Amino acid sequence: MDELKSFDEVSLLTVAVDRLPLWHKPALLCIGDAAHAMSPVGGVGINLAIQDAIAAANILAVSLSGKGPLSDQLLAQVQKRREWPTKVIQGIQVIIQKRMISRVLGGTGKIVPPWFLRLFIYFPVLRRLPARLMGLGVRRERVTSPARAIIPVEK
Repeated sequence: MDELKSFDEVSLLTVAVDRLPLWHKPALLCIGDAAHAMSPVGGVGINLAIQDAIAAANILAVSLSGKGPLSDQLLAQVQKRREWPTKVIQGIQVIIQKRMISRVLGGTGKIVPPWFLRLFIYFPVLRRLPARLMGLGVRRERVTSPARAIIPVEK
């Protein structure tokens, strides 16, 4: 606090939910926040970034190890694999922001949960689904061995 002279030196962080139309250029691949800015809703930005990195590693491992060419087509495969899951999670974030959080912050009266959220009250087994969806994503990524890589490793 000793460093700040006035409140004018404080700024608010702007939050945006957006994506680059093209995540790659020759010899450049953007993933995570560089490719798609996420809302803080659900705290899933890091999850998507890690999933992007795993997909990129699986698709590019052979090329990056020097055993194959690193082409724009391979970089495009990373975007093709990860763009749909990103759109889905961003869509969920926007719905939550518009239908729930903005009502609470705007003070527009009593908040009534949507019908699908009320199902969680009556069916406790459903309570795990949102956490699984947000935590694991809509397309899970698992590290694959070189033997299962998209481009076969030369023997």
